[in-house]
Amino acid sequence: QVQLVETGGGMVQPGGSLRLSCAASGTIFSINSVAWYRQAPGKERELVAGIVSGGSTNYDDSVLGRFTISRDNANKTITLQMNNLRPEDTALYYCDAVIRASIRSGPVRYWGQGTQVTVSS
Repeated sequence: QVQLVETGGGMVQPGGSLRLSCAASGTIFSINSVAWYRQAPGKERELVAGIVSGGSTNYDDSVLGRFTISRDNANKTITLQMNNLRPEDTALYYCDAVIRASIRSGPVRYWGQGTQVTVSS
């Protein structure tokens, strides 16, 4: 069974920084694409940043230049460095990964449980 566990959320003042981490565990043959999503109260879940299997990254326009997504394949972790945070970044942040459990398995999408980020003065 594969699990994704996010850590690093919290409360920060506008202009501050947070670093979110997502650790994948369980039976894992390969991790394909990874991403961070967020969902604010009353809003739909939205893509914040992602890395496709080829290594290319993509970002929502609202976080471009402020957030950086990265992955460590050896340690099976996905990180989101968030700088110059704004109140509108307040949301529950989710880690997402497409994972193959074995060489014979097809890709399956997994979600973490979410970590809260609150930006407020």
